[in-house]
Amino acid sequence: MKKSFLIIAVMSAFVFTSCKENAADKVNEENVAAAADRDAKSSEFPVMAFEETEFDFGTIDQGTNVEHVFKFSNTGTAPLVIVDAKSSCGCTVPQYTKEPIAPGDSGELLVKFNGSGKNQVSKTVTITANTEKGTEQLKIKAFVNAPEGATQAASKVIQTN
Repeated sequence: MKKSFLIIAVMSAFVFTSCKENAADKVNEENVAAAADRDAKSSEFPVMAFEETEFDFGTIDQGTNVEHVFKFSNTGTAPLVIVDAKSSCGCTVPQYTKEPIAPGDSGELLVKFNGSGKNQVSKTVTITANTEKGTEQLKIKAFVNAPEGATQAASKVIQTN
């Protein structure tokens, strides 16, 4: 009984191990080359290189609409795609290029500010793109003068209290 069990076990092991084919023989060289090319490109990213990342509008009157164009170029090795651009408040509106920007090409991002607030104002625009970091930031600032009537009315309120 032990002998027949041992014979069956040895034959089973022989059958299972002898039926295996060499997996390396089934590898298609074209697929290996395509996978290597794909893996090499997966480390390629676009790079947004801005001429400036901050802009100061200086002193403006409250309610004055101002705008500035931020120029950038793609210094990376892959096409740049801007997915979204949002500001830190509704008073600042960014407009950006929707088409992919090829490596070596340039683009523009227009930022409009409606002059809301008063005194020193600073706003941030966050750009979501397919760069390695995933986001880029721009800043605008201005000193906003309140209208003359508002300043005088505020000082009268302070004097009467």
